[in-house]
Amino acid sequence: MVRKKRSGPEIRFPPLFSNMKRGPAVIIPKDIGMVISYTGIGKTSKIVEAGAGSGFATIALGNIAKSVVSYERKKEFAELVKNNVKKAKLKNVKVKTADVLEGIKEKGVDLVLLDMPQAQNAIKHAYKALAKGGHLVGFLPNMEQAKEFYLAAEEARFKEVFMLESIVREYDVRIYGVRPKHVGLTHTAYLVFAQK
Repeated sequence: MVRKKRSGPEIRFPPLFSNMKRGPAVIIPKDIGMVISYTGIGKTSKIVEAGAGSGFATIALGNIAKSVVSYERKKEFAELVKNNVKKAKLKNVKVKTADVLEGIKEKGVDLVLLDMPQAQNAIKHAYKALAKGGHLVGFLPNMEQAKEFYLAAEEARFKEVFMLESIVREYDVRIYGVRPKHVGLTHTAYLVFAQK
């Protein structure tokens, strides 16, 4: 049997995302899986996210949570997310064309996920929106951003603040040997977790 070789790093997306249109960068499965696992969100969870981008995290969260409200300040991205949510046939997701830095209207939420520049400036709004025991997660591409977010979360009286990075390697499986692929997608972002 001859297998088709792929060139370059490849991101594998679950079938849920197969028909979704991409615009800005997306949170990929390895990172959204960490968010879901470490926060324990599920079918009764209420979620707010900001920086929806293409809506991949929105859809992944909407697929398992009770409700998701997504804040996206750029109108063209908000429309893209709305269309992708419609394709996913999710009725529990609301997309707002609004800037989370102006405040979060929702209260008593279980998770606030921030994937945006200057995410540390939205921490005070996240704190007010979260239920006691709720989680804040920052998705931060650069270490300097992650440090600022981490320190701001501590200053805002969040507890159990910690930072992780998820690195996944895909393998070549061949008759004559198994080894890691020569190229791959390792760093995507630092994830900073905090609990109210």
